Amino acid sequence: MRSAVTGRKVAVVGVSLSDCGRVDEATPYALHAQAARRALADSGLDRSVIDGFASAGLGTLAPVEVAEYLGLRPTWVDSTSVGGSTWEVMAAHAADAIAAGHARAVLLVYGSTARADIKAGRRTGNLSFGARGPLQFEVPYGHTLIAKYAMAARRHMHEYGTTIEQLAEVAVQARANAAANPEAMFRDPVTVDDVLSGPVIADPFTKLHCCIRSDGGAAVLLAAEDLVRDCRTAPVWVLGTGEHVSHTTMSEWPDFTVSPAAVSGRLAFERAGVRPEEIDFAEIYDAFTYMTLVTLEDLGFCGKGEGGAFVEKGRLLVRGGELPVNTDGGGLSAQHPGMRGLFLLVEAVRQLRGEAGERQVLKTGGRLPELAVASGTGGWFCSSGTVVLGRG
Repeated sequence: MRSAVTGRKVAVVGVSLSDCGRVDEATPYALHAQAARRALADSGLDRSVIDGFASAGLGTLAPVEVAEYLGLRPTWVDSTSVGGSTWEVMAAHAADAIAAGHARAVLLVYGSTARADIKAGRRTGNLSFGARGPLQFEVPYGHTLIAKYAMAARRHMHEYGTTIEQLAEVAVQARANAAANPEAMFRDPVTVDDVLSGPVIADPFTKLHCCIRSDGGAAVLLAAEDLVRDCRTAPVWVLGTGEHVSHTTMSEWPDFTVSPAAVSGRLAFERAGVRPEEIDFAEIYDAFTYMTLVTLEDLGFCGKGEGGAFVEKGRLLVRGGELPVNTDGGGLSAQHPGMRGLFLLVEAVRQLRGEAGERQVLKTGGRLPELAVASGTGGWFCSSGTVVLGRG
């Protein structure tokens, strides 16, 4: 991404995860700090260069409290909170700020003990986002968060003949990718029959159609091109971004089969100057299997209504897939501590650098991938942020 004002390019120069999966003895603040320290070490830069900070989901005055905990005093800050797409939207804002000369290095960081808190009785599982504002017209009827996704999936099945077996394939292939990821929480293979025979959570979703609940954190450091020469690792460039919000109440959603990624993706690809068919792999928010399927359609990897057929025959696999998707196992198998969008960026950067180990995506001739897309979704398809990244 190059600014008309300064002409500065923007790169991701550091990424990391905190300890993830089952983390019973850490606080969310500790996971923030652990991820931040590791991402800074990954970059090779000194913490003194960080003049921008973005965080959401923790503290009364997020991200002020987290910045204080980390000992940072940023002069640029972002607390945008739009659910799982928060981090792609924040990355877009950070890239704009760096390109415009408002910051040199911006740290994005997240941490959550969602699983541990429930296990310890510090909180309960939340079925909705509350009953204030527009949501008051849906909550009395038991319209939970998962019910909204299930309703949308059913509509796609009705409109286009998408089958439950095709949706199950998304979970099967995510687990196959997770098998090669030592940081994934669940790595044992599953079959379509395993997915279909599980307990129903919200029709048509059984348990394995739904994301796991984990603990964990992630951090991403973006920097201006003049800092790249001081970095320990090769830069991954931010080529284009897009963001879009769609609706809050289901009655205001014009089409249950179209996600806001249809807009954010188009904008990101146009601004990056690339086409979907040029992308080597994709990291897509997958709280539920339907999210992966419909986002693939809306990003332009297949036509509307063709997502069911597209995900068949192993197309999403790291090994042998035409378009590897969620190469770490995604939220369905690897980690999902809440707003997972930052994990998508970490995995995309690791893949482009060639640091993904056994799950490394390789092009013909063993070459490393060159272009990736990370697309996050927030709420119940309420918001979307899409980031196109490139190597070299």
